[in-house]
Amino acid sequence: MNTTQPIAIPDSRTLNKGYAIAVTGVVLWSTTAIFISYLLTRYTLAPLTLAFWRDLFTTSALALGLLATRRDLLRIERRHRLFLVGYGLSLTLMNTLWTFSVALNGAAVATVLVYSSPAFTAVAARWLFGERLTLGRIAAIAASLIGCALVSGAYAPQAWSVNPWGIVVGIGAGLGFTLYSLTGKFSARRGINSWTATLSAFAVATCALLLTQNGATLFTLGRAVDGWAILFVLAVLPTLGGFGLYTASLSYLPAGTANLIATLEPALTALLAFLLLGESLNAAQWIGSALILGGVVSLRGN
Repeated sequence: MNTTQPIAIPDSRTLNKGYAIAVTGVVLWSTTAIFISYLLTRYTLAPLTLAFWRDLFTTSALALGLLATRRDLLRIERRHRLFLVGYGLSLTLMNTLWTFSVALNGAAVATVLVYSSPAFTAVAARWLFGERLTLGRIAAIAASLIGCALVSGAYAPQAWSVNPWGIVVGIGAGLGFTLYSLTGKFSARRGINSWTATLSAFAVATCALLLTQNGATLFTLGRAVDGWAILFVLAVLPTLGGFGLYTASLSYLPAGTANLIATLEPALTALLAFLLLGESLNAAQWIGSALILGGVVSLRGN
């Protein structure tokens, strides 16, 4: 049974604005893997330690930005506080499961499993928000999932030589992304400003990740000023920009549409690695990128 009335179909101007915001966010988001790969390769940072500092810097940068420009957005109404704690825990769950999925499955399989999220989101949003689930949308989801498999290399049988728990955790990461997207949509429907919601989510995630830290490894970067600088850029551009704009897009787009646009990330990451790092793209990755792009473009008519 639906918990809300079906939403009105947004007009084209609203949709265009939502697409522009979401795509810009995903473009920023797609640089995340490049920054993280550099930090983990160059420095001996534990993944959860990197995640903690990333979230702390994101929270601090956004809080200072709002303090300087929009102090009113730092005030949270009492009726929203518990909800925003839940929103932050959904972000923590998604990021934690994603980290362990990469460790258990490898990047290729973990990428495909986390981007099972659009299918879960489309079904859940149909039930919760009355969003349309057309054949065209189902085809777009399928094209994007196949595209992710091709871009990440998960089509190779050896990539799936994982234990059952790895698959469970990977699907859990996809469900975590679904939960984060749906909670973000609920936040928009409550009238909570997207930047207030983003700040709250990262503040809660920072506190939760602090509990996982080992004091002996927390300051692994030591006096590596360049490492701290790169970590700060990671927090401000792909993290704050990516998550903030993705959250903002949920005010204009159906949750299923925004979540499907996010599947552009692996294709854009591969393209950026090709352009910036000189990494090669094989035929399967080019075809996969085209499938993802085609699936996202086809949403405009569905």
